[in-house]
Amino acid sequence: MAYQESHLTQQQTQSVSSSKVLRNTYGLLAITLLFSAVTAGAAVAMGIERMNILVFFIGAYGLMFLVHKTANSALGLLSTFAFTGFMGFTLGPILSAYLALPNGASLIMTALSMTGVTFIGLSAVALVTKKDFSFLANFLMAGAIVLILAMVAALVFQIPTLSLMVSAGFVLFASAAILYQTSEIVHRAGETNYILATITLYVSIYNLFVSLLSLLGIMSSD
Repeated sequence: MAYQESHLTQQQTQSVSSSKVLRNTYGLLAITLLFSAVTAGAAVAMGIERMNILVFFIGAYGLMFLVHKTANSALGLLSTFAFTGFMGFTLGPILSAYLALPNGASLIMTALSMTGVTFIGLSAVALVTKKDFSFLANFLMAGAIVLILAMVAALVFQIPTLSLMVSAGFVLFASAAILYQTSEIVHRAGETNYILATITLYVSIYNLFVSLLSLLGIMSSD
């Protein structure tokens, strides 16, 4: 009897803690997405050209490393905004290229809407069903390696079909990452830091939006 009461108390404590992490994660995620939109808009207004791919990777992974190093300190939030602001700024030139198309604004809004609906839908699945999606961990690890290699090959060999496959692959990868990360928070299987949870979801949403925009652009008559 004492064991059952102790187990029940532990479950209640875990549920309260998970709810707190979820609340903080979604709150910070909403603010960082808004901040990214501001920096992306600033890049479009200033007519910033597309960043060199090496500079992008150094900046993105360098700032992500900084976020992970400072996630448990007061500098964690500052690092988070530095990373998401940088990512939003690099998105500006991509948006400018699409806005130059006759139906560019429509493509951007469609991709944005699809990203929002997909994120809300996948989050709802993880939260409502409370299913444990930890089994996706190995898939995500293998998928990340395959996608990086395919992306490099697409850049080097300039193969349109491969680029299409990479974009589609990133849509699936980002969707799986959203399910996995949300499940991790709900089940306390691994993620208890809302800053790290926010960054993971942010990167998934970023990849999802860019990939959907790429797919729509490829299928567009323009």
